[in-house]
Order: sequence, then C-alpha cells, then structure tokens
Amino acid sequence: MGWGVVDFDGSRISHVANGVCHSTGKDLAERLLMLHQQLTDVFLTHQPDQAAVEHTFVNKDGAGTLKLGQARGIAMLVPAQYGVPVGEYAPNQVKKTVVGVGHADKGQIQHMVKMQLPGTKLNGADAADALAIALCHGHFARSNSVLKRVKVGV
Repeated sequence: MGWGVVDFDGSRISHVANGVCHSTGKDLAERLLMLHQQLTDVFLTHQPDQAAVEHTFVNKDGAGTLKLGQARGIAMLVPAQYGVPVGEYAPNQVKKTVVGVGHADKGQIQHMVKMQLPGTKLNGADAADALAIALCHGHFARSNSVLKRVKVGV
C-alpha cells in the first residue's frame, strides 16, 4: 500500500514524504494488521489534516478485488481513528487531474508527480500513485475552498 504526504499552502504545493506499507505472510488478518500498524506510524509521524484514497476497481480476479478492498478499508480506518476526513477518487479522475488524461500509465503518473513535486524521490510506483491521489485531492479541495493549509496523506 503506497502512501504520500503533500503540504498545500495556498497555491504552493510541497512534498513531505512518501513510502510503501508492506505486508508479508499467508494469513490475511496478520497482513492487514501489518498495514494498519505501518499506516498508523505514518499518521503519528506526519499528522495529516486530510486523507484521500482511490476507489476500488473491479477486475477479473474476484478474490484479488476483495483483498484490495480490505486493504482499502485499512486506508480509510486509520484516518477515521484520528478524526481525519477521507476523500475518495476514481482512478481515472486521479489520472486526469494529475496527468491530463484518464488512461495514463504508471510511468506517466510518476513523471507528472515529479514535475508537480520537484526534487521528490519516489519510493516506488505505489508511492507515486499515493502522491497522485494526494495531489488530486488537494486540487479538488482547493477548488472547493476547503483547503487552506493542510497536509494530505495516504
């Protein structure tokens, strides 16, 4: 599970941190617990004011979609535990906002994240996706006059 924290201060956007939460083993409950613990550490360290996640997409593998949904539940649970509101965005909406086209590939997303957050070292494709979601949320929140100076994470 990728995560990224971006600071919005008016029209100024800056990268704070990014990374990937990893889980190992065969037991799903333990893997979800690992994700919860790691994401909790991110929240304790960076204390974001808002969070955003991507809507789960349905693919051909039903079991894989279900596991993705469970991990997404963790991504929504942790912010809720800290009273942080969570925005939700469709993958195409994130891509269109950050790249300009709704069917961008991972390479295009990474490139545009680096363009919008100069000097950022991406800690993997999942972290780049998380930063793209944070950027998308920031742009929508700013356009809705909700965002003044906040950190966006997850």
